[in-house]
Amino acid sequence: MRILHVIASMNPDDGGPPEAVYQMALEAERQGDRAEIVTADDPKASFLSRYETPVHAMGPGRFGYGYSPHLRPWLRENLGRFDGVVVHGMWLYHGQALWSEARKRTPYAIFPHGTLDPYFKQRYPAKHVKKWLHWKLVQYKILRDAKYVLFTAEAESELALQPFRPNKWNALVVPFGTSEPPQDAEGQKEIFFAQCAGLQGRRFALFLGRIHDKKGVDLLVQGFAKVAQEAPDLHLVIAGPDSEGLQTRLILMARELGVAGRIHWVGMLAGAAKWGAIRASEVFILPSHQENFGIAAVEAMACERPALITDKVNIWREIVSDGAGLVAADTLDGTVKLLRGWLHMSAEEKARMRIAARESFLRRFSMNACSRALSGLFAKE
Repeated sequence: MRILHVIASMNPDDGGPPEAVYQMALEAERQGDRAEIVTADDPKASFLSRYETPVHAMGPGRFGYGYSPHLRPWLRENLGRFDGVVVHGMWLYHGQALWSEARKRTPYAIFPHGTLDPYFKQRYPAKHVKKWLHWKLVQYKILRDAKYVLFTAEAESELALQPFRPNKWNALVVPFGTSEPPQDAEGQKEIFFAQCAGLQGRRFALFLGRIHDKKGVDLLVQGFAKVAQEAPDLHLVIAGPDSEGLQTRLILMARELGVAGRIHWVGMLAGAAKWGAIRASEVFILPSHQENFGIAAVEAMACERPALITDKVNIWREIVSDGAGLVAADTLDGTVKLLRGWLHMSAEEKARMRIAARESFLRRFSMNACSRALSGLFAKE
């Protein structure tokens, strides 16, 4: 089976989808399939060198729409080499280009990756008007003509029906997650501690993701300040790129709340340093206002680290069902509830939750199952 993944960008600063696409491609190779990726990235982009699978960069994308004049010609010439195509994300040119070239000759599926969540309509009403026009003219046709529109949880599939009409498509919930963490846990922790001096021997909770409004990092800083005196030895590590210039304001907030010395801003972590941070932490926390899946939470679970998340992270039902973490509302009170819930658990309860987190990952969130499901989508009938 040969599958092509089409995505606007593989820039890791964009969050979970680029990493998910990469993991899908790697798992396909492990299972004997073939996967390639085409993007609107600049072929000179330095981050492309980190990927082991073929990435065809047709950009740089332009006009804020990711438009690349080279993308459609490449698709026209190469689609015949593939059994099926998976499109990642919406609202940008790569989806339109794929639809134009594939709709009559190559089956394709779409991962919206949370872009149909009603949160965005509520949070950015002016942008929603533009999206509504795009929906009528372009986007709905792409979804309507897809063999499948793929969702990673029942909650995501349900929410996707709310923001726009018409909304008739062939929805399918598929397994989703990440690959097994690489081995050498101690070596990974050493790399993390070497990169982030001063954290070795510290007890800390970990946030891993973009420093962005929707991630609730402000709630995390305030919530941590409220429980700091209850656990004087607990620190907080916030790892991720500052995508909107929020970090300066949040550092000032931490100073005003008297916890700046216990919050560590370590920037984006990748590779062994990322895995080392997860393994060195005692728990993962994500107080997000909207999260289609929460790949970092699943990565933490794969390393036996429970996930403290809000009920706006679409896998929250699965986390509760499996006892793999704690769930609360995406409010300050909810964030405090998550932190206190963890702090007040006994050592035995924490140990059981760590085991449950790992078991939940293996049962529900292994990218191995996702790759098999994608291959099955395009099997000849």
